[in-house]
Amino acid sequence: MEQARYIISNKLKERKVKNKKRILTKRKTEKNNIRNSLRFVIRIVNMKKTTKLVSLIAVLGVVATAFTACESKDPNSPGVEFMPDMYRSPSLESNMAYVTIVDGKETGDTMQANRLPVAGTIARGYIPYPYKLEEYELAGANLKNPFENNAVNLKEGEVLYGKYCTHCHGATGEAEGKVGAKLPGLPPTYSSLKALSVGKMFHSITYGKGLMGSHAGQLTQDERWKVILYIQKLQFPNGMTAVSDSTATAKKI
Repeated sequence: MEQARYIISNKLKERKVKNKKRILTKRKTEKNNIRNSLRFVIRIVNMKKTTKLVSLIAVLGVVATAFTACESKDPNSPGVEFMPDMYRSPSLESNMAYVTIVDGKETGDTMQANRLPVAGTIARGYIPYPYKLEEYELAGANLKNPFENNAVNLKEGEVLYGKYCTHCHGATGEAEGKVGAKLPGLPPTYSSLKALSVGKMFHSITYGKGLMGSHAGQLTQDERWKVILYIQKLQFPNGMTAVSDSTATAKKI
């Protein structure tokens, strides 16, 4: 009996301890919840104060701007403009220089756009074309292709020909292009122009000829010569032979 009473007494004590711990934990949780709730309320109050302060500053700014804009004596003046360069940027024409002149003298306040190059100068890498439009025969007599007829140059010429020439002259150069078929007259076939000198070809590509417009804006001078190499390949698929031209004689290559 004594042992049973002892066991029951210990269990009751353990239960009391557990209940006490549970109560303490519950109270602690409630305190934390109350503390978090108070923090949240304080944060909201602070946010409202901040919002009110920002709104007040904005209103004061608008009022100040309105008073500033209305102070001008000129009835047509828009008032003070903040950062006017953002929406009233100076408009400059190409190749011009603008200076500010006060009492007939320059103030040194200069705005400069790109100007014309010095007379006689040319851009780096640019070679001026020396022949005029009407000098077709002269160009045919004097111009020679500076590029070697090799596989690399022919391949580049073939690519360029496919981009800029095929649609009219056709893939084989026999005027079978889809665009050429819709023109008032078909382009001449390359097989019928075997006597045409490379200089005349270059001049025609540069200025245009007949229904063909100028391709100087699409092809550089080097690219034009490479296209001509490929055109000659289409003219002479079995290799070039001596053909008489009105301006020159081509030797067998």
